[in-house]
Amino acid sequence: MQDEHAFLDHVLSTTRSIRWRLDLDRPVERESVVECIRLATFAPNASNAQDWRWIVVDDPEVKRFVAERYRTGMMETMRALLAERERSGDEAGVRHSRATIHLGEVLEQVPIHVIPCMRGRIEDDPSLGHVTRLLGSIYPAVWSFQLALRSRGLGSTLTTSHLLAEQEVAERLGVPSDYTQVALIPVAHIKGGELSPPPRRPVEEVIGWNGW
Repeated sequence: MQDEHAFLDHVLSTTRSIRWRLDLDRPVERESVVECIRLATFAPNASNAQDWRWIVVDDPEVKRFVAERYRTGMMETMRALLAERERSGDEAGVRHSRATIHLGEVLEQVPIHVIPCMRGRIEDDPSLGHVTRLLGSIYPAVWSFQLALRSRGLGSTLTTSHLLAEQEVAERLGVPSDYTQVALIPVAHIKGGELSPPPRRPVEEVIGWNGW
Protein backbone atom coordinates (compact mmCIF):
# COMPACT_ATOMS: atom_id res chain seq x y z
CA MET A 1 0.00 0.00 0.00
CA GLN A 2 2.86 2.39 0.80
CA ASP A 3 4.34 1.83 -2.66
CA GLU A 4 0.93 2.57 -4.21
CA HIS A 5 0.73 5.82 -2.26
CA ALA A 6 4.24 6.75 -3.37
CA PHE A 7 3.39 6.22 -7.05
CA LEU A 8 0.14 8.18 -6.79
CA ASP A 9 1.85 10.98 -4.86
CA HIS A 10 4.53 11.14 -7.54
CA VAL A 11 1.98 11.39 -10.35
CA LEU A 12 -0.02 14.05 -8.49
CA SER A 13 3.03 16.17 -7.74
CA THR A 14 4.62 15.96 -11.20
CA THR A 15 1.57 16.36 -13.47
CA ARG A 16 2.56 19.84 -14.57
CA SER A 17 2.05 21.93 -17.68
CA ILE A 18 4.39 20.61 -20.38
CA ARG A 19 5.18 22.99 -23.24
CA TRP A 20 8.91 22.95 -24.03
CA ARG A 21 9.30 19.22 -23.47
CA LEU A 22 6.52 17.87 -25.67
CA ASP A 23 8.06 15.38 -28.10
CA LEU A 24 6.90 16.57 -31.51
CA ASP A 25 8.43 13.64 -33.40
CA ARG A 26 7.21 10.59 -31.51
CA PRO A 27 3.68 9.45 -32.39
CA VAL A 28 1.08 8.91 -29.67
CA GLU A 29 -0.99 5.76 -30.01
CA ARG A 30 -4.71 6.32 -30.30
CA GLU A 31 -5.29 3.44 -27.89
CA SER A 32 -3.41 5.29 -25.14
CA VAL A 33 -5.56 8.39 -25.56
CA VAL A 34 -8.75 6.34 -25.58
CA GLU A 35 -7.73 4.56 -22.37
CA CYS A 36 -6.97 7.87 -20.65
CA ILE A 37 -10.34 9.30 -21.70
CA ARG A 38 -12.03 6.12 -20.46
CA LEU A 39 -10.46 6.68 -17.05
CA ALA A 40 -11.45 10.34 -17.15
CA THR A 41 -15.10 9.43 -17.61
CA PHE A 42 -15.15 7.94 -14.11
CA ALA A 43 -14.78 11.45 -12.68
CA PRO A 44 -17.72 12.81 -10.65
CA ASN A 45 -20.17 14.96 -12.58
CA ALA A 46 -23.54 16.52 -11.82
CA SER A 47 -26.38 13.98 -11.68
CA ASN A 48 -24.05 11.51 -13.40
CA ALA A 49 -25.42 12.96 -16.64
CA GLN A 50 -22.08 12.48 -18.44
CA ASP A 51 -22.92 15.29 -20.85
CA TRP A 52 -19.38 15.42 -22.18
CA ARG A 53 -17.86 14.79 -25.58
CA TRP A 54 -14.14 14.41 -26.21
CA ILE A 55 -12.86 15.43 -29.65
CA VAL A 56 -9.47 13.89 -30.46
CA VAL A 57 -7.66 15.54 -33.35
CA ASP A 58 -4.72 13.84 -35.06
CA ASP A 59 -5.36 14.87 -38.67
CA PRO A 60 -2.57 17.29 -39.71
CA GLU A 61 -4.88 19.63 -41.61
CA VAL A 62 -7.36 19.89 -38.75
CA LYS A 63 -4.55 20.45 -36.24
CA ARG A 64 -3.17 23.22 -38.46
CA PHE A 65 -6.60 24.87 -38.61
CA VAL A 66 -6.97 24.77 -34.83
CA ALA A 67 -3.40 25.98 -34.26
CA GLU A 68 -3.90 28.98 -36.55
CA ARG A 69 -6.99 30.04 -34.58
CA TYR A 70 -5.11 29.47 -31.34
CA ARG A 71 -2.31 31.79 -32.48
CA THR A 72 -4.71 34.45 -33.72
CA GLY A 73 -6.23 34.73 -30.28
CA MET A 74 -3.07 34.53 -28.20
CA MET A 75 0.26 35.43 -29.79
CA GLU A 76 0.07 39.22 -30.01
CA THR A 77 -1.20 39.54 -26.45
CA MET A 78 1.35 37.08 -25.09
CA ARG A 79 4.27 38.79 -26.86
CA ALA A 80 3.20 42.11 -25.36
CA LEU A 81 2.98 40.48 -21.94
CA LEU A 82 6.45 38.96 -22.42
CA ALA A 83 7.91 42.39 -23.17
CA GLU A 84 6.25 43.83 -20.08
CA ARG A 85 7.55 41.01 -17.90
CA GLU A 86 11.06 41.42 -19.31
CA ARG A 87 10.99 45.14 -18.48
CA SER A 88 9.82 44.49 -14.93
CA GLY A 89 12.34 41.71 -14.29
CA ASP A 90 9.64 39.09 -13.65
CA GLU A 91 11.78 36.02 -14.34
CA ALA A 92 9.05 33.46 -13.61
CA GLY A 93 6.61 35.40 -15.79
CA VAL A 94 9.16 35.58 -18.61
CA ARG A 95 9.67 31.82 -18.50
CA HIS A 96 5.91 31.25 -18.60
CA SER A 97 5.37 33.67 -21.49
CA ARG A 98 8.20 32.19 -23.54
CA ALA A 99 6.91 28.66 -22.98
CA THR A 100 3.39 29.70 -23.95
CA ILE A 101 4.61 31.42 -27.12
CA HIS A 102 6.70 28.37 -27.99
CA LEU A 103 3.67 26.11 -27.66
CA GLY A 104 1.68 28.38 -29.95
CA GLU A 105 4.43 28.29 -32.56
CA VAL A 106 4.61 24.48 -32.68
CA LEU A 107 1.03 23.53 -31.79
CA GLU A 108 0.16 21.86 -35.09
CA GLN A 109 3.24 19.62 -34.67
CA VAL A 110 2.01 18.19 -31.37
CA PRO A 111 0.81 14.62 -32.12
CA ILE A 112 -2.64 14.87 -30.52
CA HIS A 113 -5.06 17.66 -29.67
CA VAL A 114 -7.90 16.81 -27.28
CA ILE A 115 -10.85 19.20 -26.98
CA PRO A 116 -13.27 18.31 -24.15
CA CYS A 117 -16.78 19.64 -24.64
CA MET A 118 -19.73 19.87 -22.30
CA ARG A 119 -23.43 20.15 -23.09
CA GLY A 120 -24.69 23.63 -22.18
CA ARG A 121 -23.82 27.25 -22.88
CA ILE A 122 -22.89 29.77 -20.20
CA GLU A 123 -24.43 32.63 -22.15
CA ASP A 124 -27.77 30.80 -22.14
CA ASP A 125 -27.80 30.76 -18.33
CA PRO A 126 -25.06 32.79 -16.61
CA SER A 127 -26.35 32.00 -13.13
CA LEU A 128 -23.76 30.77 -10.66
CA GLY A 129 -25.49 27.42 -10.25
CA HIS A 130 -25.53 26.68 -13.97
CA VAL A 131 -21.93 27.76 -14.55
CA THR A 132 -20.72 25.75 -11.56
CA ARG A 133 -22.66 22.69 -12.69
CA LEU A 134 -21.37 22.92 -16.26
CA LEU A 135 -17.69 23.53 -15.54
CA GLY A 136 -17.69 21.47 -12.35
CA SER A 137 -18.91 18.50 -14.36
CA ILE A 138 -16.07 18.56 -16.89
CA TYR A 139 -12.92 19.95 -15.27
CA PRO A 140 -12.57 17.07 -12.77
CA ALA A 141 -12.63 14.74 -15.78
CA VAL A 142 -10.07 16.92 -17.59
CA TRP A 143 -7.72 16.65 -14.62
CA SER A 144 -8.25 12.89 -14.41
CA PHE A 145 -7.38 12.71 -18.11
CA GLN A 146 -4.14 14.61 -17.54
CA LEU A 147 -3.22 12.42 -14.57
CA ALA A 148 -3.84 9.30 -16.65
CA LEU A 149 -1.62 10.71 -19.39
CA ARG A 150 1.15 11.46 -16.89
CA SER A 151 1.04 7.93 -15.46
CA ARG A 152 1.73 6.65 -18.98
CA GLY A 153 4.66 8.95 -19.66
CA LEU A 154 2.63 11.40 -21.70
CA GLY A 155 2.67 15.15 -21.20
CA SER A 156 -0.07 17.74 -21.58
CA THR A 157 -1.12 21.25 -20.68
CA LEU A 158 -4.57 22.79 -20.35
CA THR A 159 -4.96 25.70 -22.77
CA THR A 160 -7.94 27.86 -23.69
CA SER A 161 -6.68 30.43 -26.22
CA HIS A 162 -8.48 28.79 -29.13
CA LEU A 163 -11.77 29.67 -27.43
CA LEU A 164 -11.39 33.22 -28.74
CA ALA A 165 -12.23 31.60 -32.09
CA GLU A 166 -14.56 29.01 -30.59
CA GLN A 167 -17.27 29.41 -33.23
CA GLU A 168 -14.86 28.88 -36.12
CA VAL A 169 -13.39 25.79 -34.46
CA ALA A 170 -16.87 24.50 -33.65
CA GLU A 171 -17.91 24.78 -37.28
CA ARG A 172 -14.75 23.02 -38.48
CA LEU A 173 -15.17 20.17 -35.98
CA GLY A 174 -18.96 19.92 -36.17
CA VAL A 175 -19.53 20.80 -32.51
CA PRO A 176 -23.28 21.31 -31.90
CA SER A 177 -24.35 24.80 -30.90
CA ASP A 178 -25.55 23.64 -27.47
CA TYR A 179 -22.10 22.36 -26.47
CA THR A 180 -19.21 24.36 -24.98
CA GLN A 181 -15.56 23.65 -25.73
CA VAL A 182 -13.80 23.99 -22.38
CA ALA A 183 -10.14 23.49 -23.29
CA LEU A 184 -7.56 22.41 -25.83
CA ILE A 185 -5.14 19.84 -24.44
CA PRO A 186 -2.00 19.11 -26.51
CA VAL A 187 -0.78 15.56 -25.87
CA ALA A 188 2.69 14.14 -26.57
CA HIS A 189 5.38 11.98 -25.09
CA ILE A 190 7.69 13.81 -22.72
CA LYS A 191 11.31 14.30 -23.68
CA GLY A 192 14.26 15.18 -21.50
CA GLY A 193 14.09 12.79 -18.57
CA GLU A 194 12.01 12.59 -15.41
CA LEU A 195 9.84 15.43 -14.20
CA SER A 196 10.15 17.03 -10.79
CA PRO A 197 7.45 18.82 -8.80
CA PRO A 198 7.01 22.49 -9.72
CA PRO A 199 7.82 25.20 -7.15
CA ARG A 200 4.94 25.90 -4.79
CA ARG A 201 4.40 27.97 -1.65
CA PRO A 202 4.58 26.03 1.63
CA VAL A 203 1.21 24.41 2.24
CA GLU A 204 1.08 25.98 5.72
CA GLU A 205 0.73 29.37 4.00
CA VAL A 206 -2.46 28.41 2.20
CA ILE A 207 -4.38 26.54 4.94
CA GLY A 208 -6.76 28.17 7.40
CA TRP A 209 -8.14 26.09 10.26
CA ASN A 210 -11.73 26.96 11.19
CA GLY A 211 -11.50 30.25 9.33
CA TRP A 212 -9.39 32.39 7.03
